Order: sequence, then C-alpha cells, then structure tokens
Amino acid sequence: MELKDILAISGQPGLYKYVAQSMRGVIVESLLDGKRMNASATSRVSALTEISMFTEGEDIALADVFTNIWNYTEGKEAISHKESADKIVSEFAKVLPEYDRERVHVSDMKKCFAWYNILVKAGFTEFKLPNNEAEE
Repeated sequence: MELKDILAISGQPGLYKYVAQSMRGVIVESLLDGKRMNASATSRVSALTEISMFTEGEDIALADVFTNIWNYTEGKEAISHKESADKIVSEFAKVLPEYDRERVHVSDMKKCFAWYNILVKAGFTEFKLPNNEAEE
C-alpha cells in the first residue's frame, strides 16, 4: 500500500484505500474499520499526495509533514487530535516550525495528526511522494 492510494473524502471521517473504479465513482476501503463503500463521482475525493500545507515559504507536501512527524515521534503515534488546541498548536510547531500561522488553522493541524495516526496504525513507515523521474 502506497501513500498515492490513500484518499480523503470530504464529509467522511478517516482515510480510505483506493480499491477499484466503479460505474458511479470509486470503491474505497476504510483504514479504520476495513469496510468498503462506493465514493460517488460527486464526492470530493483527494489523494493524500495531492494535499499540501501552507508555510512561510513554499507549500510543503503532506507526505513531508508526515515524515517530519515520524522523525519527531521516532515512529510512534503522534499527539491525539482530541487534545486541547494549545497542545495541538505547540506540537505542530515542533514538527513544522515554518507553518503559516495565518492560513493553517487548528482544525487543519488536528486533521493532520489524526491522519498520521491512522496511517501509523495501518502500518505505514514511509511517506513518499510518487517518483516523477520515471516519466522523464
């Protein structure tokens, strides 16, 4: 399972693994409980490799943020997304000190930590973006 196959679906909790294309959208499997469902073509589905975080300079890929968290926690789960806003902000500043304080909200940080913890529980140890060199 690679990060490019992991999807976030707007309005649905958790993360999903891409399984197959269907007539009306895509079939996905929840990383939380393993249940499969059809994400309709009208759902906003985003691959984690397409998501980035705002920083003071260039935006940083979510995969790189996950790698920073992995290194900071030494491969363990991160802070719970249910902690207080102050703790979430403090921990996020440790893993991504250059984040844009005006455009990255606490809800974004909570989602980042929640998704990271789901991925670690699912057995992820590397958060690499797809290699574009094969296309060149």
